[in-house]
Amino acid sequence: MIKLEVNLDDMSPEWLGHLLDKLLEKGANDVFYIPIYMKKNRPGVMLQLLCAANKLDELKTLIFAETTTLGVRYYPLHVHRLERRFRQVETPWGAVTIKEGLHNGQVVQAAPEYDDCKRLAEEAAIPLKHVFQAVWKELPRYQRD
Repeated sequence: MIKLEVNLDDMSPEWLGHLLDKLLEKGANDVFYIPIYMKKNRPGVMLQLLCAANKLDELKTLIFAETTTLGVRYYPLHVHRLERRFRQVETPWGAVTIKEGLHNGQVVQAAPEYDDCKRLAEEAAIPLKHVFQAVWKELPRYQRD
């Protein structure tokens, strides 16, 4: 994995959402902005993204094309990912997919898929939090802390 970062203080904020979408479309694994203060106390943003090493050149080219930056910093990263497993949990309104993270074979994280919960809430015309609460009720406490 590679981490790229760019500081931007002279670019329209309206362009940032477009850039985020394009970076994800071109293979960035994660893209985010951090508010910062730059020279002359100007507000700006730091763009950071994570990508596979084979995407570095393509994403640098996109950043230069879509932003006002004159340089891109990048660093190699070591990433440890949990093994992922998916299962279904039934609620009164339908099934919700649960994403579980396992470390050494043990579930250490569990979270409902937002899109499933949102769809069920909209179909049933109920608050989204009711679907989430129904899912959490079905998960052991250690899996959701």
